[in-house]
Amino acid sequence: MVKSDVKVLGAWPSPFVMRARIALNIKSVDYEFLEETLGSKSELLLKSNPIHKKIPVLIHQDKPVCESLIIVHYVDEVWSSGPSILPSDPYDRAIARFWAAYLDEKWFPSMRGMASAQGEEAKKAAVDQFVEGLNLMEDAYVKLSKGKPFFGGDKIGYLDIAFGCFLAWLRVTEKTSGMKFLDEARTPHLAKWAVSFCADPAVKDVMPETEKLAEFAKLLAKFKPAPPK
Repeated sequence: MVKSDVKVLGAWPSPFVMRARIALNIKSVDYEFLEETLGSKSELLLKSNPIHKKIPVLIHQDKPVCESLIIVHYVDEVWSSGPSILPSDPYDRAIARFWAAYLDEKWFPSMRGMASAQGEEAKKAAVDQFVEGLNLMEDAYVKLSKGKPFFGGDKIGYLDIAFGCFLAWLRVTEKTSGMKFLDEARTPHLAKWAVSFCADPAVKDVMPETEKLAEFAKLLAKFKPAPPK
């Protein structure tokens, strides 16, 4: 059996690993998925990403590429014959990168912050910050999609991948908090977009099931130190 010259080091629950896998699926690239074990790091991972020692890592022809959005960009450039992932216009590319950075630096941390907030006031502030971010993304979608199904237009693009990879964890957050954040009343455009994104052939096989991910979240909590009292 001939081994693939494309490998992804990752774990199925990771939204950042999903980015690499979706990008490869869009380009119809065959790859080998090497699952990392929770609580340990393989020798291949430590060798491939000695700086950050974290997933995902794309290995192409024995050369590692690290960081999820950098991987998406790399995949788009290397397999250029497939559908484009990044916008062709330089300004549109810059805007997509801006919002992707916002998601990683501000919005996703605010979602995690809701779970760790202590006290009613802190929890309310965390929820308000998270909801504000969703409203910003709703507005961004309306402006960037220009009436088409995705941020990237008619097909999934860079910002769709950057945002859509968090949808499974958003569902888990809704389940554990008992609050609905992404719905037709609050964010009608994003709610419709999310359905289309999750149903796309490049996405549906790597999008974690909510129940399975919720069980993993409980397991993950055991690995984290208890908050100070």
